[in-house]
Amino acid sequence: MRGQEKTLWVVVLIFAVQFTVYSQTQDSYEYQSEFTWGINKNTSSGLIGGFTFKKARKINDRVFETFGLEIMNVKHPQEIRRNSIITGNFFILGKNNYLYSFRFQYGRDVILYKKAPYQGVEIKGVFALGPSLGIIAPYYVEYSPDGGFRTFREQYHLGIPPDQIWGTGYLFQGLGESGAAIGGNFKAALNFETGTVKSSVLGFEVGTLLDAYTKPIELMPSTVKYSVFPTLFITVFFGSRK
Repeated sequence: MRGQEKTLWVVVLIFAVQFTVYSQTQDSYEYQSEFTWGINKNTSSGLIGGFTFKKARKINDRVFETFGLEIMNVKHPQEIRRNSIITGNFFILGKNNYLYSFRFQYGRDVILYKKAPYQGVEIKGVFALGPSLGIIAPYYVEYSPDGGFRTFREQYHLGIPPDQIWGTGYLFQGLGESGAAIGGNFKAALNFETGTVKSSVLGFEVGTLLDAYTKPIELMPSTVKYSVFPTLFITVFFGSRK
């Protein structure tokens, strides 16, 4: 059995050496800058977490300077979507505020593996940090206190029983009443670019991000307030380079 394991490791080692030599002898496509935008899914969001934008500029053969912006909707870990027993419409039980995070980022993309012009995958290590601006917007619900057809829309509070809620308020209702919180963020990730056209960028990024604010943010009044939001994420991105 040990002999078979040794043989397997020898084969893997030979394959790894050959793959490395092959990858280093390929004529890789050189570029000076790129712009990408992406759709994000993370562990602190719903189906779509938000959107990312990044501009990268070449410093040397392996390192790019990056400037980024992420716009995310951050959820409380205990959020649960419920159906109204009156209308069947969805609402989030116990939620009274949204948190929209605008994350400004400066960092480095380090090329770990260069792909050939029309094949393979380019892999980068991604590191970025910067300030965060949190917009705290009220979460409105529509409810009927008398069980009739006269309804009111206001920011959710603990005095509104769940069985009186018809659904959420209008889109962006209460946005003008928003507050703000200042913080910072740090991101570490691996970036996999799989596009086959020289001037286009297509791929995905996976990693972890820490978003922290100077004060606890109330998203659900009956639960713990958090000032730090760690998350795992995946971003599918598109773009162009030159």
